[in-house]
Amino acid sequence: MGAVDEAGIRITSRYAPDASVVFHRGNCLDLLRTLPARAARLIVTSPPYNLGKAYERRRPLDTYLAEQARVIAECDRVLADGGSICWQVGNHVAGGEVFPLDILLYPLFKRHGLALRNRIVWHFEHGLHCARRFSGRHETILWFTRPDYVFRLDPVRVPQKYPGKRHYKGPRAGQFSCHPLGKNPGDVWVIPNVKHNHVEKTLHPCQFPVELVERLVLALTDRGDLVLDPYMGVGSTAVAAVRHDRRTVGAETDPHYVRIARTRVRAAARGRLRTRPLGRPIYTPSARHAVARRPEAPTITGAPG
Repeated sequence: MGAVDEAGIRITSRYAPDASVVFHRGNCLDLLRTLPARAARLIVTSPPYNLGKAYERRRPLDTYLAEQARVIAECDRVLADGGSICWQVGNHVAGGEVFPLDILLYPLFKRHGLALRNRIVWHFEHGLHCARRFSGRHETILWFTRPDYVFRLDPVRVPQKYPGKRHYKGPRAGQFSCHPLGKNPGDVWVIPNVKHNHVEKTLHPCQFPVELVERLVLALTDRGDLVLDPYMGVGSTAVAAVRHDRRTVGAETDPHYVRIARTRVRAAARGRLRTRPLGRPIYTPSARHAVARRPEAPTITGAPG
């Protein structure tokens, strides 16, 4: 069992009901099978996309989907009443063809009687520049729930576009028409992905932004709830959970990532981990900056004649 540090965090490698943080170094199925049924209020993760990244082994797509089916079945077993599963995925690409993983994975959740509440589009500005198709600039989050589920909108409201707008007729004429706490953030989330100059960047090549997970944690859980990430990487889900007084459990096969996750979670518990603030507007460079100005004589290659 792990020791409790000065921030009140006890990180252990085995599940215990009173543990603040559980980090299992190994296969996520081995961890999931040790968890009691109905233990987790929120399961949020971004599994490998079967692209052959450094942290995964590329295999036939059918094999990958069969592996995902086993993990999803265990996640359904440990999902609490009133709980949610948020599966964040992009595309599998083979031979230049795109296979949307959210479409392929949808029936694997439906076979367990889960209901899809939203297909959230996560839009970001940076990524691979494609030459033979449009560059991908979004991924999706499939949000599934039990028939009854927790949803707290107020903690994740965003600023209104027209906060001073008023009703112009009817019994409420002259009164403000917007919700005073802000508006529903909708199902298209514009959040920067973690690239080289991002404040949260570690050595992980496909890192989750903490603010994306924070929105899910705040909306779909209460203080003290258990948040599970079967593919935790460097612990962004755990950071979001600990920061908002939730317990967290995660699995990761790479020992380097586990060590980074431990460091980040301890820093977050002490209030010392730098992350992009939740809700910060997207940066737009000023026209005064050289990088935002078009060169006087641009060189354009590959343009049609």
